[in-house]
Amino acid sequence: MANKKSHKRMTSAEQARLSESRYGTASAHSRAVAEPRTSRRSGASSGGSAYQAPSRADGVEAYTRRRRKKGAGRVARVLLVTVLVVLAGTGTALGLWLADLNGRLSDKDVVTDELRQQLVATEPQQPFYMLLLGVDKSEGRAEEWGADTSNFRADTIILTRVDPPGQKVTLVSIPRDTLVDMGVNGERKINDAYAIGGAAYMTEVVSEFADVDISHYAEVDFEQLTSIVDTIGGIEVTLPVAVHDDYAVIDLPAGTQTLNGEQALALCRARHAYDDYGGGDFYRAANQRMVIAAIVKKVLALGDLTTMAATVSELADSVTTDFSALDIVGLVGQFRGLDADNNIYSGQTPTISEYINDLWYEIPDEAAWGEMMERVKAGESPYSDASQDFTAGVAGSIGGGSNISDSDGTDGSVEPSYTGSVSVLNASGINGLAGSIAENLASLGFEADAGNASESGNDVTRIYYNDDSLAAALGVAETLGVAQSSVSQNTGAYTTTYDVIVVLGTDQG
Repeated sequence: MANKKSHKRMTSAEQARLSESRYGTASAHSRAVAEPRTSRRSGASSGGSAYQAPSRADGVEAYTRRRRKKGAGRVARVLLVTVLVVLAGTGTALGLWLADLNGRLSDKDVVTDELRQQLVATEPQQPFYMLLLGVDKSEGRAEEWGADTSNFRADTIILTRVDPPGQKVTLVSIPRDTLVDMGVNGERKINDAYAIGGAAYMTEVVSEFADVDISHYAEVDFEQLTSIVDTIGGIEVTLPVAVHDDYAVIDLPAGTQTLNGEQALALCRARHAYDDYGGGDFYRAANQRMVIAAIVKKVLALGDLTTMAATVSELADSVTTDFSALDIVGLVGQFRGLDADNNIYSGQTPTISEYINDLWYEIPDEAAWGEMMERVKAGESPYSDASQDFTAGVAGSIGGGSNISDSDGTDGSVEPSYTGSVSVLNASGINGLAGSIAENLASLGFEADAGNASESGNDVTRIYYNDDSLAAALGVAETLGVAQSSVSQNTGAYTTTYDVIVVLGTDQG
């Protein structure tokens, strides 16, 4: 008869001693087996023979708790790996593709050691700030002035707050003509910082101006913007007014529409389309923020992983950044639940335009700028109410109530008032128009004076108000039949001795 090994069933204590002899100390598992437990059912202490093993439901619950802690990060990583594998295959091909992609993203002439030293690291899953620049490096400028950094200027400056836990993104444009103190380099327009010291110095200057640490940097070549928009199948925007600009070669009707890459680029360039409203750069900046937000919204909505990966590849041809490809797709994964219509906020630095030594400057309203940044740091909209955004109703908007903070319950509605002082300035070129309008307003209870504006030939009437005189401005607008979108706060371009300033266009003739 063949010999058979004898199997002896070990007691719980013997199992514990065996485990201890193997690993040095009793493992958690061996202790759990050897020691008495409190009965889940009765609560009484019982011996090892009466031990009741955890149920399947108990095990599933514990497993779920462990998985939940890792869930968010792991989902992003799985999405990332899947996207990259779909595009590049596996093994060596993936490694080579990633190396090429990261090389294109982090151009060493821009993402220098000096820039990386300026960037301040943040804890994972915490809000951070990124500086987004649109720099004019067109072939024409390079051919005329040379391809050295000192010949380039930052035409678009957007300070971006990215808040993954709060699922919010805030875009704040800083006008390129903003006057700032650069210390040893004197008081200069903020876009000069790029010419002086490239991306590193630009990051330093903006960080000091906004009083925030900047953790990441991205430089956009708007000339290449077309490929990104076309890759994702176009973007949807809403234009309150028609946009026609011969210089930017664009002619779009008002309303919601889908733009291809060429149209999106032209919209980002168009500023002469807003000559009748004054400050074309401001309306162009608002449209640029809208286009960026529309791209973000479309990318987050992509269900096709191949298209998403292709978009990241196209991004590398138009964006230079310290982010790696893995960082970018991982960030996309974190924001898959973003409500882009309501949680992408938009605004711009409050400034006063001044003509100094034959140059236009934007002088920051320090108090208003400080208040705006306090809201931004708190995760709120840059604007506390609709009246603070003078581009609203003219430039494109991101959507929903995204430009208006709801932290104080303000919905932007104000009842019109028919009292207050009004200065009526004729910019229409029609003789006597200001006088007749002033008389009409006076008959209704306003204190109105007539005069001539410094500009002439305006087609559209604009209404400005000082301090807390929005209600009076709305009353004037209603009286003259002017849309509320043409009412905005006086930023210093006109007198502050009146409650309301009306700059007449030919539409009142």
